[in-house]
Amino acid sequence: MSYRGDHNYLLKNTKFTDHLGVEFNEYSNDDLVKLWKETLENGMHGLCFSMYEDGQEPGDIITEAQVERRVKIIEPYTKWVRSFSCIEGNEHIPPIAHKHGLKTLVGAWLGDDKEDNEKEIEGLIRLGKQGFIDIAAVGNEVLYRNDLSLDELLGYIKRVKDALPDIPVGYVDAYYEFSKHPELVDISDVILSNCYPFWEGCSIEDSLNHMQQMFGQATQASKGKKVIITETGWPSQGENLKGAFPSAESALKYFINSQVWSAKANIDMFYFSSFDESWKVGDEGDVGAYWGLWDKAEKLKF
Repeated sequence: MSYRGDHNYLLKNTKFTDHLGVEFNEYSNDDLVKLWKETLENGMHGLCFSMYEDGQEPGDIITEAQVERRVKIIEPYTKWVRSFSCIEGNEHIPPIAHKHGLKTLVGAWLGDDKEDNEKEIEGLIRLGKQGFIDIAAVGNEVLYRNDLSLDELLGYIKRVKDALPDIPVGYVDAYYEFSKHPELVDISDVILSNCYPFWEGCSIEDSLNHMQQMFGQATQASKGKKVIITETGWPSQGENLKGAFPSAESALKYFINSQVWSAKANIDMFYFSSFDESWKVGDEGDVGAYWGLWDKAEKLKF
Protein backbone atom coordinates (compact mmCIF):
# COMPACT_ATOMS: atom_id res chain seq x y z
CA MET A 1 0.00 0.00 0.00
CA SER A 2 1.24 3.51 -0.78
CA TYR A 3 0.06 7.07 -0.26
CA ARG A 4 -2.76 7.88 -2.68
CA GLY A 5 -3.57 11.48 -1.85
CA ASP A 6 -7.18 11.35 -3.07
CA HIS A 7 -9.35 12.42 -0.15
CA ASN A 8 -12.48 12.96 -2.22
CA TYR A 9 -14.20 9.82 -1.01
CA LEU A 10 -14.28 11.28 2.49
CA LEU A 11 -16.01 14.39 1.27
CA LYS A 12 -18.51 12.39 -0.75
CA ASN A 13 -19.32 9.79 1.88
CA THR A 14 -19.58 11.99 4.96
CA LYS A 15 -21.69 14.98 5.89
CA PHE A 16 -19.10 17.68 6.48
CA THR A 17 -19.39 21.38 7.22
CA ASP A 18 -16.37 23.66 7.07
CA HIS A 19 -16.41 24.78 10.72
CA LEU A 20 -18.03 21.86 12.55
CA GLY A 21 -16.58 19.00 10.56
CA VAL A 22 -18.17 15.58 10.18
CA GLU A 23 -21.63 15.04 11.68
CA PHE A 24 -20.55 12.28 14.03
CA ASN A 25 -23.97 11.88 15.65
CA GLU A 26 -24.86 9.37 12.97
CA TYR A 27 -21.83 7.18 13.72
CA SER A 28 -21.62 4.26 16.12
CA ASN A 29 -18.24 3.66 17.76
CA ASP A 30 -17.55 0.87 15.25
CA ASP A 31 -18.40 3.23 12.38
CA LEU A 32 -16.13 5.88 13.85
CA VAL A 33 -13.19 3.46 14.06
CA LYS A 34 -13.86 2.34 10.50
CA LEU A 35 -13.83 5.93 9.23
CA TRP A 36 -10.61 6.61 11.17
CA LYS A 37 -8.95 3.63 9.51
CA GLU A 38 -10.18 4.67 6.08
CA THR A 39 -8.88 8.20 6.68
CA LEU A 40 -5.49 6.89 7.76
CA GLU A 41 -5.21 4.46 4.86
CA ASN A 42 -6.19 7.16 2.41
CA GLY A 43 -3.04 9.01 3.40
CA MET A 44 -2.06 12.34 4.89
CA HIS A 45 0.27 15.16 3.97
CA GLY A 46 2.66 14.86 6.89
CA LEU A 47 3.36 13.09 10.16
CA CYS A 48 5.59 14.03 13.07
CA PHE A 49 8.15 11.33 13.78
CA SER A 50 8.15 9.87 17.29
CA MET A 51 11.69 8.74 17.99
CA TYR A 52 11.70 6.95 21.32
CA GLU A 53 10.66 3.48 22.40
CA ASP A 54 9.33 2.82 25.90
CA GLY A 55 12.15 3.44 28.37
CA GLN A 56 14.03 5.80 26.04
CA GLU A 57 14.15 9.58 26.20
CA PRO A 58 16.01 12.53 24.65
CA GLY A 59 19.70 12.13 25.33
CA ASP A 60 19.66 8.43 24.42
CA ILE A 61 21.42 7.57 21.18
CA ILE A 62 19.01 5.96 18.73
CA THR A 63 20.18 3.48 16.12
CA GLU A 64 19.60 3.51 12.38
CA ALA A 65 17.80 0.18 12.72
CA GLN A 66 15.21 1.63 15.10
CA VAL A 67 14.62 4.64 12.86
CA GLU A 68 14.31 2.41 9.80
CA ARG A 69 11.77 0.17 11.50
CA ARG A 70 9.57 3.09 12.46
CA VAL A 71 9.88 4.83 9.10
CA LYS A 72 8.74 1.62 7.42
CA ILE A 73 5.66 1.54 9.65
CA ILE A 74 4.51 5.06 8.79
CA GLU A 75 5.68 5.19 5.16
CA PRO A 76 2.45 3.82 3.62
CA TYR A 77 0.35 6.57 5.21
CA THR A 78 2.16 9.88 4.61
CA LYS A 79 4.04 11.92 2.01
CA TRP A 80 6.19 13.87 4.47
CA VAL A 81 7.87 13.20 7.80
CA ARG A 82 8.90 15.84 10.29
CA SER A 83 11.94 15.38 12.56
CA PHE A 84 12.84 17.59 15.51
CA SER A 85 16.60 17.30 15.97
CA CYS A 86 19.83 16.59 14.08
CA ILE A 87 21.82 14.78 16.78
CA GLU A 88 21.63 11.63 18.97
CA GLY A 89 20.33 9.48 16.11
CA ASN A 90 17.80 11.97 14.79
CA GLU A 91 20.22 12.59 11.92
CA HIS A 92 19.27 9.14 10.59
CA ILE A 93 15.66 10.15 9.95
CA PRO A 94 16.07 12.35 6.84
CA PRO A 95 18.22 9.96 4.74
CA ILE A 96 16.12 6.94 5.72
CA ALA A 97 12.90 8.84 4.98
CA HIS A 98 14.24 9.85 1.56
CA LYS A 99 15.25 6.27 0.90
CA HIS A 100 11.62 5.28 1.42
CA GLY A 101 10.29 8.01 -0.85
CA LEU A 102 9.22 10.48 1.84
CA LYS A 103 9.90 14.21 1.84
CA THR A 104 11.37 15.77 4.96
CA LEU A 105 10.79 18.76 7.19
CA VAL A 106 13.95 18.63 9.29
CA GLY A 107 14.36 20.54 12.52
CA ALA A 108 17.34 21.69 14.55
CA TRP A 109 16.37 21.63 18.24
CA LEU A 110 17.52 24.85 19.87
CA GLY A 111 17.56 25.58 23.59
CA ASP A 112 19.59 27.38 26.22
CA ASP A 113 22.67 25.15 25.78
CA LYS A 114 24.83 26.95 23.22
CA GLU A 115 27.14 23.96 22.66
CA ASP A 116 24.21 21.70 21.77
CA ASN A 117 22.80 24.45 19.56
CA GLU A 118 26.05 24.47 17.58
CA LYS A 119 25.84 20.71 17.08
CA GLU A 120 22.22 21.03 15.93
CA ILE A 121 22.89 23.86 13.47
CA GLU A 122 25.94 22.13 12.05
CA GLY A 123 23.95 18.91 11.71
CA LEU A 124 21.09 20.69 9.95
CA ILE A 125 23.44 22.37 7.48
CA ARG A 126 25.25 19.10 6.83
CA LEU A 127 22.02 17.20 6.10
CA GLY A 128 20.87 20.02 3.84
CA LYS A 129 24.08 20.01 1.83
CA GLN A 130 23.80 16.22 1.51
CA GLY A 131 20.39 16.64 -0.12
CA PHE A 132 18.23 15.12 2.61
CA ILE A 133 16.16 18.20 3.56
CA ASP A 134 13.12 19.53 1.71
CA ILE A 135 12.24 22.18 4.33
CA ALA A 136 14.53 23.22 7.20
CA ALA A 137 13.15 24.31 10.60
CA VAL A 138 15.54 26.30 12.79
CA GLY A 139 14.19 25.79 16.30
CA ASN A 140 10.89 24.62 17.76
CA GLU A 141 8.93 26.78 20.25
CA VAL A 142 12.14 28.46 21.41
CA LEU A 143 10.35 31.76 22.09
CA TYR A 144 7.42 29.98 23.73
CA ARG A 145 9.87 28.40 26.19
CA ASN A 146 11.95 31.61 26.54
CA ASP A 147 15.12 29.65 25.77
CA LEU A 148 16.63 32.27 23.46
CA SER A 149 16.15 35.93 22.72
CA LEU A 150 14.57 36.91 19.43
CA ASP A 151 17.89 38.30 18.18
CA GLU A 152 19.71 35.07 19.02
CA LEU A 153 17.07 33.05 17.20
CA LEU A 154 17.16 35.32 14.14
CA GLY A 155 20.94 34.88 14.04
CA TYR A 156 20.62 31.09 13.87
CA ILE A 157 17.96 31.32 11.14
CA LYS A 158 20.10 33.68 9.04
CA ARG A 159 23.07 31.39 9.40
CA VAL A 160 21.12 28.41 8.05
CA LYS A 161 19.59 30.46 5.23
CA ASP A 162 23.04 31.63 4.15
CA ALA A 163 24.38 28.06 4.21
CA LEU A 164 21.36 26.49 2.45
CA PRO A 165 20.17 29.09 -0.09
CA ASP A 166 18.23 26.55 -2.18
CA ILE A 167 16.17 25.07 0.69
CA PRO A 168 13.10 26.79 2.22
CA VAL A 169 13.91 27.75 5.81
CA GLY A 170 11.53 28.61 8.64
CA TYR A 171 10.99 28.50 12.39
CA VAL A 172 8.35 26.49 14.27
CA ASP A 173 6.29 28.03 17.05
CA ALA A 174 2.76 28.55 18.31
CA TYR A 175 0.60 30.33 15.75
CA TYR A 176 0.41 33.61 17.71
CA GLU A 177 4.18 34.11 17.91
CA PHE A 178 4.21 35.22 14.27
CA SER A 179 1.77 38.02 15.08
CA LYS A 180 3.93 39.10 18.02
CA HIS A 181 7.21 38.95 16.10
CA PRO A 182 6.93 40.14 12.48
CA GLU A 183 10.72 39.79 12.24
CA LEU A 184 10.19 36.01 12.18
CA VAL A 185 7.89 36.37 9.18
CA ASP A 186 10.33 38.61 7.37
CA ILE A 187 13.27 36.20 7.70
CA SER A 188 11.31 32.98 7.02
CA ASP A 189 10.63 31.42 3.64
CA VAL A 190 7.66 29.51 5.07
CA ILE A 191 5.63 30.04 8.24
CA LEU A 192 5.66 26.90 10.40
CA SER A 193 2.77 27.09 12.84
CA ASN A 194 1.75 24.77 15.70
CA CYS A 195 -2.02 24.76 16.24
CA TYR A 196 -3.37 22.88 19.28
CA PRO A 197 -6.98 23.47 20.34
CA PHE A 198 -6.43 20.96 23.15
CA TRP A 199 -3.73 23.06 24.82
CA GLU A 200 -6.10 26.03 24.85
CA GLY A 201 -8.79 24.04 26.68
CA CYS A 202 -11.14 23.83 23.70
CA SER A 203 -13.91 21.24 23.59
CA ILE A 204 -13.74 18.58 20.89
CA GLU A 205 -17.01 19.92 19.46
CA ASP A 206 -15.42 23.34 18.78
CA SER A 207 -11.91 22.09 18.06
CA LEU A 208 -11.97 22.19 14.28
CA ASN A 209 -13.22 25.76 14.16
CA HIS A 210 -10.70 26.78 16.83
CA MET A 211 -7.86 25.23 14.87
CA GLN A 212 -9.02 27.05 11.75
CA GLN A 213 -8.91 30.34 13.66
CA MET A 214 -5.36 29.57 14.80
CA PHE A 215 -4.35 28.89 11.21
CA GLY A 216 -6.14 32.06 10.16
CA GLN A 217 -4.19 34.18 12.63
CA ALA A 218 -0.89 32.76 11.38
CA THR A 219 -2.03 33.39 7.81
CA GLN A 220 -2.89 37.01 8.59
CA ALA A 221 0.60 37.50 10.00
CA SER A 222 2.34 35.67 7.14
CA LYS A 223 2.55 38.57 4.66
CA GLY A 224 1.50 36.24 1.89
CA LYS A 225 4.04 33.52 2.65
CA LYS A 226 2.93 29.90 2.79
CA VAL A 227 1.69 28.71 6.18
CA ILE A 228 2.20 25.05 7.14
CA ILE A 229 0.58 23.52 10.21
CA THR A 230 3.59 21.77 11.70
CA GLU A 231 1.78 20.20 14.67
CA THR A 232 -1.80 19.49 15.64
CA GLY A 233 -3.39 16.53 17.36
CA TRP A 234 -5.47 15.23 20.27
CA PRO A 235 -4.47 12.85 23.09
CA SER A 236 -6.38 9.59 23.50
CA GLN A 237 -6.23 9.53 27.32
CA GLY A 238 -5.09 11.50 30.35
CA GLU A 239 -6.33 14.43 32.41
CA ASN A 240 -8.52 17.11 30.92
CA LEU A 241 -7.48 20.73 30.41
CA LYS A 242 -10.53 22.92 31.06
CA GLY A 243 -13.03 21.91 28.37
CA ALA A 244 -10.58 19.70 26.47
CA PHE A 245 -11.00 16.04 27.42
CA PRO A 246 -8.61 13.34 26.21
CA SER A 247 -10.38 10.17 25.07
CA ALA A 248 -10.25 7.57 22.33
CA GLU A 249 -13.44 8.97 20.83
CA SER A 250 -12.12 12.53 20.76
CA ALA A 251 -8.80 11.43 19.26
CA LEU A 252 -10.67 9.56 16.52
CA LYS A 253 -12.86 12.57 15.74
CA TYR A 254 -10.07 15.12 15.75
CA PHE A 255 -7.89 13.11 13.41
CA ILE A 256 -10.72 12.60 10.93
CA ASN A 257 -11.84 16.23 10.99
CA SER A 258 -8.35 17.66 10.69
CA GLN A 259 -7.50 15.42 7.74
CA VAL A 260 -10.74 16.09 5.86
CA TRP A 261 -10.53 19.84 6.39
CA SER A 262 -6.85 20.16 5.47
CA ALA A 263 -7.38 18.13 2.30
CA LYS A 264 -10.47 20.12 1.32
CA ALA A 265 -8.77 23.47 2.02
CA ASN A 266 -5.46 22.35 0.44
CA ILE A 267 -3.47 23.07 3.60
CA ASP A 268 -0.22 21.26 4.34
CA MET A 269 -0.46 19.77 7.82
CA PHE A 270 1.78 17.54 9.95
CA TYR A 271 -0.19 15.47 12.44
CA PHE A 272 1.23 14.97 15.92
CA SER A 273 2.16 12.27 16.36
CA SER A 274 3.10 8.88 14.96
CA PHE A 275 3.81 6.82 18.13
CA ASP A 276 2.98 7.24 21.81
CA GLU A 277 6.08 8.17 23.83
CA SER A 278 6.12 7.48 27.57
CA TRP A 279 8.91 9.95 28.38
CA LYS A 280 6.71 12.94 27.55
CA VAL A 281 4.70 12.68 30.77
CA GLY A 282 7.40 14.69 32.51
CA ASP A 283 6.87 17.76 30.36
CA GLU A 284 3.17 17.62 29.61
CA GLY A 285 1.55 15.59 32.40
CA ASP A 286 -0.05 12.22 31.78
CA VAL A 287 -1.58 13.30 28.46
CA GLY A 288 1.92 13.68 27.04
CA ALA A 289 2.29 9.95 26.53
CA TYR A 290 -0.85 9.47 24.38
CA TRP A 291 -0.68 11.60 21.22
CA GLY A 292 0.24 8.83 18.80
CA LEU A 293 -1.75 7.15 16.05
CA TRP A 294 0.23 4.05 17.04
CA ASP A 295 0.73 3.00 20.66
CA LYS A 296 4.13 2.64 22.31
CA ALA A 297 4.33 -0.96 21.08
CA GLU A 298 4.01 0.36 17.49
CA LYS A 299 0.49 -1.04 17.02
CA LEU A 300 -2.30 1.06 15.57
CA LYS A 301 -4.48 2.25 18.43
CA PHE A 302 -7.81 1.63 16.78
